[in-house]
Amino acid sequence: MLKIKAKNIRLTTIIINHISANLRAYIISSLIFIVGIFVGVMFINNTQETKKTEISDYINRYITESKENGEISTAGVLKDNIKNNIILAVSLWFAGTTIIGIPIVFGIVFFRGFSLGYTISAIVYTMGLRKGIAFIVIAVLLQNLIFIPALIALSVSGIKLYKSIIKDRRKENIKLEILRHTIFSLIMLVLLMISAIIKINISGELLENLIKYF
Repeated sequence: MLKIKAKNIRLTTIIINHISANLRAYIISSLIFIVGIFVGVMFINNTQETKKTEISDYINRYITESKENGEISTAGVLKDNIKNNIILAVSLWFAGTTIIGIPIVFGIVFFRGFSLGYTISAIVYTMGLRKGIAFIVIAVLLQNLIFIPALIALSVSGIKLYKSIIKDRRKENIKLEILRHTIFSLIMLVLLMISAIIKINISGELLENLIKYF
């Protein structure tokens, strides 16, 4: 028990030190993500009524089909989610290893924020505030508690690599920093996979029980 507590304290210390050392990068990435969410929400609010109707019909059709089928979680869906998260992690890793790739990193973070804001706004528009919030907490929030920090951390790792290369262009330093970036990205990839499992298995099962009330 003491060993486990010591490991947890050590891990917490490492995480706090990492965030403190890269606080500015975390703030920038987080702000870009938040701006993306805001733009996604505003995009739905300013969308034409015909388009809003199409979105509403799609969500309602999804709920109806889920009620009829009685199943949301499938191995195929989990596989697709894990595949998409691998592609995301690889894209952020690759963009982070190139000096010109930092705008791409920010673009990916912005787009993921936009997608989240768009999804939340569309759900609330379709279901109303009370049912919408319940749906969002189960279907969206749980996996994003892991997904969003992992996404931000991946972008920060790319920024850190860029700053290290600019500061010290020696070949040995570049190799070392790329190795660190790669190891860190692999750890974040594991977290992204866990978020996919939560999304399909845990959130999926909870949603199956909740969706009959919509």
